Amino acid sequence: MVKKLKEYIKTEYNAKEERPWKSYPEYTTFKDPLSGKWFALLMNVKRSVIGLSGDEEIWVLNVKADPDFIMFISGTEGFMPGYHMNKEHWLTVLLDGTVSFEEVLNCVDRSYILITDTPTKRIYEAVKKIPKGKVATYGRVAEMAGDRKMARAVGNALHKNPDPDSIPCYRVVNSEGRVSEAFVFGGENRQIALLEADGIEVIDGKVDLSKYGI
Repeated sequence: MVKKLKEYIKTEYNAKEERPWKSYPEYTTFKDPLSGKWFALLMNVKRSVIGLSGDEEIWVLNVKADPDFIMFISGTEGFMPGYHMNKEHWLTVLLDGTVSFEEVLNCVDRSYILITDTPTKRIYEAVKKIPKGKVATYGRVAEMAGDRKMARAVGNALHKNPDPDSIPCYRVVNSEGRVSEAFVFGGENRQIALLEADGIEVIDGKVDLSKYGI
């Protein structure tokens, strides 16, 4: 189950395995590549350490969860408040077969949603939806992200874009359709080159929003 779970997390969420503790080389963490926040922690621990009978080692999964859900599910076999973590916000799931693999994946999915539902994340997801051959203004991206008043936040988020290859921030222009004078990911005229490669005409540093805007 552990191997299949690791493959699911890496494939579904593009999260790499990390082993941050030398004393516990098998402990594996997964974090969202954009926010850097953990959403899953795999550990092999002795059953007695987590309050179970027996002294053999088993694998457990720690995930983020809603406090009310933790209180509810902790009474079910195979679930308990987070071992070695904040018990109000983390849930431990046994990976010894007590909990079905499908439910384990559900726990991972819920955990990921909890740690990624942020304004910055929504901005990045909105930018990903701008199709090739189109542009969006900062205000339009903010609207797509759920709050048109976040236009300034859009600029800040794109300036710190952690993954320009996947988040095409060059497709974002100002309210007049004008491109950035010094595009942060490549320098002067780089944004124009990327837009033109998409088939977008840029005249005097400006894009025709009536033609290319979304």
